[in-house]
Amino acid sequence: MLRFTVVRASMLLTVTVASVASAQEVAAKVKPQGGMMTAAASKAKAHKMSTAEIIRSATSAGPRSISDNATVMAADDSGKMVKIRAGTNGWTCIPDEPTTPGLDPMCIDKSGMEWVSALIAKKPKPSNTTPGLIYMLQGGSDISATNPFATTTDHYVSSPAHFMIMWPYDAKTTGFATTPKKTGSWIMWAGTPYAHLMVNQTP
Repeated sequence: MLRFTVVRASMLLTVTVASVASAQEVAAKVKPQGGMMTAAASKAKAHKMSTAEIIRSATSAGPRSISDNATVMAADDSGKMVKIRAGTNGWTCIPDEPTTPGLDPMCIDKSGMEWVSALIAKKPKPSNTTPGLIYMLQGGSDISATNPFATTTDHYVSSPAHFMIMWPYDAKTTGFATTPKKTGSWIMWAGTPYAHLMVNQTP
């Protein structure tokens, strides 16, 4: 998911200097996920993307109604997150992470960014007071389906096109599954403060 790796998120908010700064701070701390990649997959994803490719990758994560007007951010050669394109709606889109298998760009709203920020800081629980939303319409690669703080794996959890509702869903009261599935919805990191709903579909 952070993917947020990401992450890894309310809709149509005006971007302010503060919100962009917050997005930069959060994104700058995102580390590539551990795990195994085949040589072919690694080589295929290793090429440096042009600005146009970065924007195309990042905006492919969300519905056009959102991603067309979102801020696009990506890592420069030093690993620092920089603003590639200014947005107007409060959303931030990040391109594919080349060190993970599969495609995993994401578009994150303001509440989702608060959720991601808390996760990265390893706070006891997320700080968002309203559900966040994160789109990953190209799919995703997650280190663990059960541990929000896992850093390495020899088997990624692969997800199809999906979006995530960043809110502490309870499996007992909702009836949602807690194990990865390719269709329908399930709760990732169930039983932890970072539990959230994975919705496997394109809106």
